Amino acid sequence: MKVTLLPGGVSGSVKAIPSKSHLHRLLIFAALANKQTHLLFEHSQAEDIKATADCLCALGAKIETTDDGFLVTPIDRQKLPSKAVLPCMESGSTLRFMLPVVCALGVSGEFKMTGRLPERPLAPLDAELSRHGIRLWRPQPDTLCCEGKLAAGDYTLPGNVSSQYISGLLMALPLLDQDSSLTIEEPIESADYIAMTLRAGEVFGFLPTIIQNRYDIRGGAGFKSPGNIKAEGDWSNAAFWLCAGVMPRLATQAAAGGSDEGIKITGLDLQSAQGDREICAILESMGARLNWQNDLLRISGGELRAVEIDARAIPDLVPVFCAVAAVTEGETVIKNAQRLRIKESDRLAATAQTLNTLGAMVTEEPTGLRIQGVKRLYGGEVDSWGDHRIAMTAAITSLACEKEVTITNAQAVRKSYPAFWDILRALGKNIIIEEI
Repeated sequence: MKVTLLPGGVSGSVKAIPSKSHLHRLLIFAALANKQTHLLFEHSQAEDIKATADCLCALGAKIETTDDGFLVTPIDRQKLPSKAVLPCMESGSTLRFMLPVVCALGVSGEFKMTGRLPERPLAPLDAELSRHGIRLWRPQPDTLCCEGKLAAGDYTLPGNVSSQYISGLLMALPLLDQDSSLTIEEPIESADYIAMTLRAGEVFGFLPTIIQNRYDIRGGAGFKSPGNIKAEGDWSNAAFWLCAGVMPRLATQAAAGGSDEGIKITGLDLQSAQGDREICAILESMGARLNWQNDLLRISGGELRAVEIDARAIPDLVPVFCAVAAVTEGETVIKNAQRLRIKESDRLAATAQTLNTLGAMVTEEPTGLRIQGVKRLYGGEVDSWGDHRIAMTAAITSLACEKEVTITNAQAVRKSYPAFWDILRALGKNIIIEEI
């Protein structure tokens, strides 16, 4: 798919889509619970969520789409398959959450991966699973196999690697017959995502004993369905609209008239455990104006100033934040973002190249980026790098471009936000979509 965005700004209202991070967790807990669960949310067609649902169905769960979400009939642990093929597609969350769960259930698993997922690391989770009775091997580059039954015991993971490893074990260890412990070594870089797993688990009756950085987990307790549970709105994807709300209006846009009302977003929870809610504090520190009115968040720009950001706990915000920094006076510095190199693309390289092609001044560093703000961007043609966040970042950057922006492989947004182009158009952006 090729998308061309003509010059012009956006304004209006957006309803936040369901949080992909929250929905992954709720789906897994629901599929492992004692009875049926109704997950309530505005329907999501995100490919990553489909991957998790398909993997759970391969283990025996039944997941039905309803008008207001999913109806999840849990896995019957007395009728588990001896072997299951699990289609993870390109979802790192699906693989890292489901691998410990499959091992805890004692099912021989064959995890199928696409895109860059086979290249993304699994260490040290793989070593910890192997230490507790699991055999892992790769018969082909795009396939990971496991066999054996995970043994209860003491588990240890470093806190400065993917929090998804930690969350995967937190969901898996309660399935074992005996008690276990999970110790997280400091420093802990993604505490918010661990907290999200614990909050989701608490709804299903999962209450580990926490002593400093150790989680003592009772075996055999299982998960208890609350009956109905609503998924949170997604802060990670809402960040694109919040950044759109502070992008400067070009002189040509002002001359053509249009609204100065900014962007309004509904369906977000300011008290969410999602780390990417930090986008509000970052944009406010730059000078943006944010206002909460009940369930509605309104944002508009102003005289923005450059800042320094530690991206250790909020890597997903970096690409779109850089779009704002590109047209903010002064030098913005982003540090501790090295984990972005092992996402769907090398996001540090992809962000720098994409923005520079459109007229920005971005310098790529080993663990971060430096952005020297410019008064205007020009436009041009860029590729998504097969990465949903790069495609959406290019679209938001187009709001500050004097000429049109063309994005190739724009279908990458389907991974997390299939309706993105429709919503951008509804906000007033002129878009030409070509299916190629």
